[in-house]
Amino acid sequence: MIEPLGRPDVEQLLAVLRREKPDRPVLFEFIVHPPTMVPNAPASLTWRDHVESWVRAYAENGYDFASVPPWLWSEFGFASVERPRAESISQYSPGPIQNWEDFERYQWPNPDRAPYERLAEACARLPTGMGALLSFPRGIFENLIELVGYESLCYLVADEPELVAALCDQVGALLYRFCERMLNEPAARIVIYNDDWGFKTQTLLAPDDLRRFVFPWVRRIVDLCHAAGRPVVLHSCGYMADVWPDIVGLGFDGKHSFEDAIEPIERAYERVKGDIALVGGLDVDFLCRHSASEVRARCDAMLDRADAYGAYALGTGNSITPYLPRASFLAMRDAALSRW
Repeated sequence: MIEPLGRPDVEQLLAVLRREKPDRPVLFEFIVHPPTMVPNAPASLTWRDHVESWVRAYAENGYDFASVPPWLWSEFGFASVERPRAESISQYSPGPIQNWEDFERYQWPNPDRAPYERLAEACARLPTGMGALLSFPRGIFENLIELVGYESLCYLVADEPELVAALCDQVGALLYRFCERMLNEPAARIVIYNDDWGFKTQTLLAPDDLRRFVFPWVRRIVDLCHAAGRPVVLHSCGYMADVWPDIVGLGFDGKHSFEDAIEPIERAYERVKGDIALVGGLDVDFLCRHSASEVRARCDAMLDRADAYGAYALGTGNSITPYLPRASFLAMRDAALSRW
């Protein structure tokens, strides 16, 4: 049995996403590194071991939910090519689809063949009171880059817009069906649409091109989740200022992923509160470079900032990484737990 820390209550996170003030501070993470969060975590050898370690990481640290991403329980996704990698992965090398002939030959995955019984088994590991956070094997735009390559995509937007539209329709429809099947899991209470749209100084495609090709299917997915009674958080890295009105207009209930070099969470919160909830936000670079006492002070100040209004959950700006000092993680976690 997984013994949770405290009394998990997913309704607290749901209150945040309704832009309300929860009864107590709420913690949020999308992607975690269990060894950073749970000392002496056993090695993960099977998909069940991976699920167990992820659920423990959330439950034993006071979270009201656990992220159960598809890569833990399913191989559903879009086959691409092996890309050059070091500490990061190249997005520039061409993908398997460069023209209409490649599009016709490509072996598209079947979302109805994903092992949804594994998702049910994973959710059955959740302690009482916790909900599951569902996500995607990348969103429409990231899969577009996987299938085409970023540089090729930029050319195709200008030279073959009909092919780009067809790719978005195909990927969007398959992700929509995958989401539709996942939503049959009763324990799945929140959805996060994970799709990076920007980098430090601008969006990866012009905002009008995102609106033309990507956002229509995003809106369908958000509407699908809302019809099933699930709020949707957008996880998207990078500069978002030019599409913030779109993010709100698409119907997202929350926004995740923040970086101080682009816009600190404190500034973003003051700018958008009332329109959308914000979750996470503590810059990973800040957490890695500053002392535990400095981390705690910033977390306390952010919780004070959100105390009157709510619509905020405390966490990292991106994820719990393998190189994040455990002392920094504990300082952030305990800033929330100390107010319970």
